[in-house]
Amino acid sequence: THAEEPKDPGVPAEALQQWRARRFGMFIHWGPVALTGHEIGWSRGRQTPVEKYDNLYNQFNPMKFDANEWARVAKAAGMTYMVITTKHHDGFCLWPSKHTDYDIGETPFKRDVLKELAEACKRHGIAFGTYYSVCDWYHPDFPLGSPGGRTKKPNPNLDGYVDFLQKQVTELIENYGPLSTMWFDVPQEVHAPHGIPTVIMCRKLQPDILINNRAYRGFPGDYSTPEQKIGGYNREHAWATCMTICRQWAWKPNDTMKSKQQCLRTLITTAGGDGNLLFNVGPTAEGEIETRQIERLEEMG
Repeated sequence: THAEEPKDPGVPAEALQQWRARRFGMFIHWGPVALTGHEIGWSRGRQTPVEKYDNLYNQFNPMKFDANEWARVAKAAGMTYMVITTKHHDGFCLWPSKHTDYDIGETPFKRDVLKELAEACKRHGIAFGTYYSVCDWYHPDFPLGSPGGRTKKPNPNLDGYVDFLQKQVTELIENYGPLSTMWFDVPQEVHAPHGIPTVIMCRKLQPDILINNRAYRGFPGDYSTPEQKIGGYNREHAWATCMTICRQWAWKPNDTMKSKQQCLRTLITTAGGDGNLLFNVGPTAEGEIETRQIERLEEMG
């Protein structure tokens, strides 16, 4: 007889209800890519040559970064939670990880962005969550590479990569938790055999953590994640629209910003459909959220 496949115990009903009641959150896409004004992850090997993109971190020194101000803005907007790109598809980590040197600790800035943000959120009564990209176009073990996950790596090792992913996710939950959610993204080659153990591991580390539907291919998740559109009315399965305040996820100079009416209508329609709205800002390379975006968020509040 075969050993029973381990099953995902799911999230406790009470934790799910608490998360649904949060309704409105701040999504943050940020990293050395802000130095270019191009899209995070996707511009690697497209607008920016891979070699150049992978070395942007050597110039990343966001001296105007103020975690307290980011949390204050979220609070002023009426947001109750925050989710930040701890590692996007480009592999760069916003915390000093024991498992890579491609991280904030190796930049001229050196400060632990996640630690400062987690603490600032606690002070402002904002729940803190982490985005973590399942695909990694930088890591040699992940089978696919840039541009856009369309190239193949010479010596992939998916088992080795998933081990790395699990070690990093463990760091996030243990060092910056408790987290409101683990927001996985773009699983590409990662299917249930690798994904289910990751999900079960997250639940063991923090039983009340919410996990979205992008942890592995075909995972329903604790909630689904319609992107750049408002999800349909649904009270059966939880959902959270993720949408940008401008057009690009990462900072782009003079990006077109949504009007106050568009922003409010999006929030109201989302809540009316029993969903959450995770509304994204892309801070600058100096570490600031643009003044005009702050003003718009304050208007929403």
